[in-house]
Amino acid sequence: MSERSERIIRLSAGRRAAPLTTAVYSATEWDLLTELPGRVLVAAASPGPGRPPRGVAAGLAGLDAVAAGRGFDSDLVRAVVSAIYARHDGGTERDDQLTDLVDLLAACRAAVRVLRRRADPADSAAYRQWVESVAARVCQVGDGPSPADRRFLDRLGGALDLR
Repeated sequence: MSERSERIIRLSAGRRAAPLTTAVYSATEWDLLTELPGRVLVAAASPGPGRPPRGVAAGLAGLDAVAAGRGFDSDLVRAVVSAIYARHDGGTERDDQLTDLVDLLAACRAAVRVLRRRADPADSAAYRQWVESVAARVCQVGDGPSPADRRFLDRLGGALDLR
């Protein structure tokens, strides 16, 4: 090994590289994947036609479901959770769109396309199941999911290519 190669190895040894998981995604794709769980949480917690109003407990259940991603056996899910908790901006540019179901389902389908192109199939499945579990946990709070909640979860599962 050359002296220059040894020096580069020593210099880079103390630096943390970005996880390989995140390196394959563009900034736009990564933003989509890291914003989607929060958008799903807000949509699941928002009242809609036939859907009951949700309280603080539902929001907390959703946050707990997001945090549960830290324990997943998926590098992608753990990296997304880490990115979510590393953000300090407190909001997104799309706050007014967070609960629009049509936009949410379109974002889910876009995420599925990104995952098909870039992610390991196991990571893709884990991410999609995790995102769906966030909504399911929110809808379980109270008396359990209403028929409208079940329709919402079914549409979400379809958009995430889980059905």
